Amino acid sequence: MTDRANRISQLHSSAKDRILLLDGSWGVMFQRMGLEEADYRGDRFDEETYPGQMKGNNDILCLTRPDRVSELHDAYFAAGADISETNTFSATTIAQDDYSLDLQSVIDINFEGAKLAREAADRWTDKEPYKPRFAAGSIGPLNKMLSMSSDVNDPGAREVVFDDVYRAYRQQIEALNKGGVHLYLIETITDTLNCKAAIKAIMDLESEGMEKLPIWISGTITDRSGRTLSGQTVEAFWNSVRHAKPFAIGFNCALGADLMRPHISAISRVADTLVAAYPNAGLPNEMGEYDEQPGETAGEVGKWAQDGIVNILGGCCGTTPDHIEAIAKAIEGVKPRIPAAAGNTMRLSGLEPFELA
Repeated sequence: MTDRANRISQLHSSAKDRILLLDGSWGVMFQRMGLEEADYRGDRFDEETYPGQMKGNNDILCLTRPDRVSELHDAYFAAGADISETNTFSATTIAQDDYSLDLQSVIDINFEGAKLAREAADRWTDKEPYKPRFAAGSIGPLNKMLSMSSDVNDPGAREVVFDDVYRAYRQQIEALNKGGVHLYLIETITDTLNCKAAIKAIMDLESEGMEKLPIWISGTITDRSGRTLSGQTVEAFWNSVRHAKPFAIGFNCALGADLMRPHISAISRVADTLVAAYPNAGLPNEMGEYDEQPGETAGEVGKWAQDGIVNILGGCCGTTPDHIEAIAKAIEGVKPRIPAAAGNTMRLSGLEPFELA
């Protein structure tokens, strides 16, 4: 058994023993570092070849300030996280086109980002072998959607087609795998069809011989309607992606823990796999900042753990290592949720779920 296969086996066994903990926000932590344009550009991305502002393109720090990326992995593992995700949330050719990045740069971001996360996970596993750590390849949403029009006056207008999205995700996934991640995290999903392009890219690459890794799928409920941005209910979303047999399914971002709870409860009732949730630190204030303190976030999600509706917890926008440390204390010794039984039924979905017994 290879080192990665052995660690993946440890991931599955750890998930049976305890509630696993993901890391927290990356954007807020990079902001606190006070990084400047020169940090983002480094020696590789000169202004003549890559015009416009590069500051804010956090993924590129995998190439220009890898020390800062490793610093965050270490901070979250030290806080108690079992899983830390790669700094590749927007590392696709489609998203990076906003910064005029070329394909090779995008591939390098993913490969180096995966290496940094894997090295940190290995470093902490060697340090604390009783608590193995894992690197999750972050596959984020795109700034272009397949399910929704890009022109309010033309319902059929699209800025991309399925093949474009599939190709961009395939490039990212292949580089993340080569870089050594232990699992994929398709996250902050606003458009289920975009997600399905990522799933197909994984399945196709595996059929072509790429090593198979667990898949964690995390959607986003955008408001109190209880639907994704592309219009699906919680159960309809699950029905759309369950064919991938994911390691975990759940939701992140957009909402704080108090507003996310009903949707986590809903997916917990139907999913025959692990349920994961990593909410924001409440809702943003008038300045776009998050005020919810670590104890408040931990208090909310700790109740989810006590009520047996989650297997994996973590933090999204506004959360810090302090939030993750507080959650770790809140869930210590709490048994993970038991997945729902897999029913022998046909489950279909559009915007709403349909079940044929």
